[in-house]
Amino acid sequence: MEKTIYDVIISPVITEASMDMMEQKKYVFKVMPTATKPEIANAVEKAFGVKVKAVNTMNVRGKQRRTRYVSGYTSAWKKAIVTLTEDSKTIAFFDGLN
Repeated sequence: MEKTIYDVIISPVITEASMDMMEQKKYVFKVMPTATKPEIANAVEKAFGVKVKAVNTMNVRGKQRRTRYVSGYTSAWKKAIVTLTEDSKTIAFFDGLN
């Protein structure tokens, strides 16, 4: 079964560090743990109409959290940092956040 762009990209990651990377045309997304780099690049190109230069991925481990007497872990997830080409336009969704 073919994955759609909505199966690959879950949400953008909005943090101070990710906002600083936008000046270098790098955007951060939360993606499905089974997504590959070519799938992520293809999904970003189709969703936003841009040209992708590189994709870097990393698995983020769940952190231990404690609430009163109960301790547990937050969910583990996969993060993708997508770098656009120099001649590509920026992603309009992120332009309003600066």
